[in-house]
Amino acid sequence: MRFALLTLAWLLLASPAVAQDNDDVTLLLNWYLYSEHAPFFLGQERGYFAEAGIDLEIQEGRGSSSTVQAVAAGTVEFGYADVATMIKAAARGAPVKAVGVLLQTSPMSVMGLAEKNIRTPEDIKGKIVAVTPGDSMSQVWPLFLQKTGISEDDFQTVSGDAQTKLNAVINDRADLLLGYLMDQNMRIYDATGKDVHVIPFADYGVNLVSSGIITSTGMIEDNPDLVRRFLAAASRSIEAAVVEPEAAVDAMLASNPDAGERDTLLRGLELTIPLYHTPETKGMAPFRVSDANMADSVQMLIDYGGVEADAASDPTAFYTNEFLP
Repeated sequence: MRFALLTLAWLLLASPAVAQDNDDVTLLLNWYLYSEHAPFFLGQERGYFAEAGIDLEIQEGRGSSSTVQAVAAGTVEFGYADVATMIKAAARGAPVKAVGVLLQTSPMSVMGLAEKNIRTPEDIKGKIVAVTPGDSMSQVWPLFLQKTGISEDDFQTVSGDAQTKLNAVINDRADLLLGYLMDQNMRIYDATGKDVHVIPFADYGVNLVSSGIITSTGMIEDNPDLVRRFLAAASRSIEAAVVEPEAAVDAMLASNPDAGERDTLLRGLELTIPLYHTPETKGMAPFRVSDANMADSVQMLIDYGGVEADAASDPTAFYTNEFLP
């Protein structure tokens, strides 16, 4: 009789009727959907987040600055945003922190049609550059200009959202745009059939850490278990996407058929994967950034990005690896 009662108790505890509800969690992305985001949809499709007790909603963003603001305000639990942009906000008092840095080599670039013969920063002079105010690239663009000795008076700027920026280059209303080397260049090629030349910021000393998972300091203090579970599921998602990039792209397209052309997204993800590590972190699990990489990024933002010098005294104020599996 006692055995039967114990068995019944375990069955009741394991049954859906009494199982603890999953946490509803929103991940706000840095931008409209593109290849970089595919791994999160793979994890969602395969149940990695559900197995971690999380009902995940993935929302498109409208620039890293907006994502950082939403996380700081507690509107969403987690953001996937440019970490350099987050550092600048945190240095001004925003209650946000990076809990995992995925892109540890910067994909930020300025790019245009190869037929324009814009090969070096010097060639930007006299040209028209399309930007999106508030996105991560527009935040870091002034650093690139300072590093390369280019003044904003040396070129013209046109502003618009993501599609407007692309259309400006595609339709020859702008010579260049700020973009990621695994995204906008391929979209331009798909639309025009013409080769695109990319000038990576990293080639000119602007190699800041890039996209990562951010959350609020309140979330870290009040619900560290959720942070840990979220990162465990996210890490599984990234590791699976490295092995099966096609499956990751297919998962994103299954959820959002208008996310892009499959071949373009696949090429973009394959260009993204090498950015997950630096030589220091090669062979490590995803998201685990090195202290040196973060310290260098903070110092660069002090030197060129308007961050106050006292930020260098404790770079760990802006990130932690504590919750990674």
